[in-house]
Amino acid sequence: MSLLRLEGVTRSVLLPDEGILEILRGVDLAVDVGDHVSIVGRSGSGKSTLLNLLGLLDTPTAGSIFFDDRLTSSFSANERDRSRGADIGFIFQQFNLLGGRTALENVMTPLLYATGRMFWRRRQVAMEMLDRVGLASRAQSIPEKLSGGEQQRVAIARALVRGPRLILADEPTGALDIETGVSVMGLLDDVAESSGAALITITHDANVAALARRHYRLDRGVLTPVDVGRVLALAAPEVTL
Repeated sequence: MSLLRLEGVTRSVLLPDEGILEILRGVDLAVDVGDHVSIVGRSGSGKSTLLNLLGLLDTPTAGSIFFDDRLTSSFSANERDRSRGADIGFIFQQFNLLGGRTALENVMTPLLYATGRMFWRRRQVAMEMLDRVGLASRAQSIPEKLSGGEQQRVAIARALVRGPRLILADEPTGALDIETGVSVMGLLDDVAESSGAALITITHDANVAALARRHYRLDRGVLTPVDVGRVLALAAPEVTL
C-alpha cells in the first residue's frame, strides 16, 4: 500500500490575458512507507507547485491525490491541517528557524500543537531529537551562533520531532557547502530510514538527487523516472538544473 499516490495530477492557472498556464501535466507518482525518492528539475519546472501538492498545501486542477489510500479531496479543512501537522515534516533550504530562540526552543515549536503525553513531554522529546542529530550540546545556542550545517540539523530535528510519516525536503542542501550537504543528506536519510518515514527530496542538485533510491526528473511540468546514471549526467555544467 502506498503512503502517497498521485494519479494524473495537473495544475494550471488562469493568466491575466485569460490564457491557461499549465504548470504540472499528468503527474503519476507512488511513494511507499520508508521510500526515498528524489525529484530534480530546473527553476520554473514546477517543483514548488508539486511540493505544495505533496504537502497538502494546495489541490490539483485535475487528477487525484491519495494519502493512506484516502482521496485527499475528501478531507475537510481541519483534516488536511491535522494530517499536515502530524504526518508531514517540511525541511527547507533557508532553515526558517526562529531567531533569538534556542535550538531546543526551535525544535519544541511543533510540539506546542501536540496533545496528551507528547505535549507534556515536549522538552524531553525535543532534547532526544537534538541528541539524535548530534546537537544535544548546542541545545541552548541560538541560530545566529550556529554554523549552516548545524542550523540545517536543527531544522531536520524540528521536522522530525512529531514523528512524521512523510518528509519533504525542499532544496535541503542549497545553502550548504558540498561536504556539509553530503553529511546532512546522509543524516536525513539515516533518521528517516530508522523511523520508517518516506523521504522525498526536491532539488536542482543532481548529486543530492542521486543519493535517493528512486529518481525522477520534472521538466516543463512532466514527471518521468530516470536511472541514477542519467541523474548524474544532468549534473554536468552545460546542463545545470
